[in-house]
Amino acid sequence: MTHTIPSEADGRGLKVAVLVARWHADVTDRLRAGALETLSSLGVADGDVLLLEVPGAFELPQAAMWVARAQMADAIVAIGCVIRGETPHFDHVARLATDGCLTAAQETGIAVGLGVITADTKEQALARSGTEGGGVSRKGGNKGAEAADAAVRLAVLYRRLETRIRS
Repeated sequence: MTHTIPSEADGRGLKVAVLVARWHADVTDRLRAGALETLSSLGVADGDVLLLEVPGAFELPQAAMWVARAQMADAIVAIGCVIRGETPHFDHVARLATDGCLTAAQETGIAVGLGVITADTKEQALARSGTEGGGVSRKGGNKGAEAADAAVRLAVLYRRLETRIRS
């Protein structure tokens, strides 16, 4: 018999760390706003949100691993922006940020939502970080909001799986 465990998004009682890279702050500030709005709409209490700033996208996995190992959160939302330049630096930072966040999640069992935009241009990044009026753009949405939603859903699923294992 097949059993489906739905991926519901009820964040009540979850502790969530939101890590925000400061490079391209005009983009990451919008991603942060989208993430915080989403967490609130999913029932995560303001007092259960730990907001941490890191220098850039390269530092996101390092901070995620530290927070996860310290068991400071049930879920982590990693927010950053990497915009292609004239050198291969973009490729390295983008890969290290994404791979590092996945490694932090896999090694610790803490849900990590990836809200790192990798874009060729500033315009692409802005299109994926919502609109300045607080709404969400039609084309690209808000990757911070999407990452927060994913992190909460995954953390809730982990809790359900743990309950199932114990019963």
